[in-house]
Amino acid sequence: MHKSGFVNIIGLPNVGKSTLLNALIGEKLSIITSKAQTTRHRIFGIYNDEDYQIVFSDTPGFINKAAYKLQKQMNDFVASTFEDADLFLFVTHKYAKDEEQQPLIEKLQKANVPILVVINKMDECKTEEILAMITKYHALLPTAKYINVSALQKKHTADLFELIKSYIPEHPPYFDKEDVSDRNQRFFVTEIIREKILEQYEKEIPYSCEVIVEEYKEEDKITKIRALIYVERDSQKNIIIGKAGSSINKLGTAARKDIEEFIGSKVYLDLFVKVMDNWRNNEKVLKRFGYM
Repeated sequence: MHKSGFVNIIGLPNVGKSTLLNALIGEKLSIITSKAQTTRHRIFGIYNDEDYQIVFSDTPGFINKAAYKLQKQMNDFVASTFEDADLFLFVTHKYAKDEEQQPLIEKLQKANVPILVVINKMDECKTEEILAMITKYHALLPTAKYINVSALQKKHTADLFELIKSYIPEHPPYFDKEDVSDRNQRFFVTEIIREKILEQYEKEIPYSCEVIVEEYKEEDKITKIRALIYVERDSQKNIIIGKAGSSINKLGTAARKDIEEFIGSKVYLDLFVKVMDNWRNNEKVLKRFGYM
């Protein structure tokens, strides 16, 4: 009677998918910022108990008009969720634009999989606004069920979790029952550093950056990590580093604290910045960085 299944979370950028995943799992697996397009990869967060294994899949926000090959690959990660879903969580809120959601809704209309429409940020909605959204989405996705949540405040997320469990089919575990994700610690280190870049820098800078861990060495009392931050132009490199290294030192301090909390070890973190022109449109580089 063991139950296992894939619950795939999709929606536009910045609707709260990663916040919802973290709330459902009870672990911070996906990085969260107020900026759109924070998530770039498809990340599995795995919930385990004696009778269930629920594999939640966080995805990048769907971008209607991809400007870079990187964004196209991010959309491909979203498309891949239609190959293995046992249940879709379509996350939206009152600020989501209908024309931007339309391609996702058309895919959901063709999917032979149960759908839960999760109306997030309910604390920012009036009752009549929630009712209007339910009416709208019922016309578009008549077989879907609906629930209102605030992922940030964890309102109704426990109710959502119980509803999700009712859709999970009987199946042996897909992963080891001790696993919490399909990703290794190196990946989460890169994501923590990238989260701090998103928080610390403005405009185009965070979107022009990619982080690669070159060295990850666990010693008795400390973990030594060397990470490279790739940017596209010399001017961006100068901004990341800052005057006399002030900005990159601040970045390193903030990232090190979160990495230490995540891995449970003292960390020595070395950050370097390297220019790689137009990497977001370079297929070979995107493959090397794990996007293809």
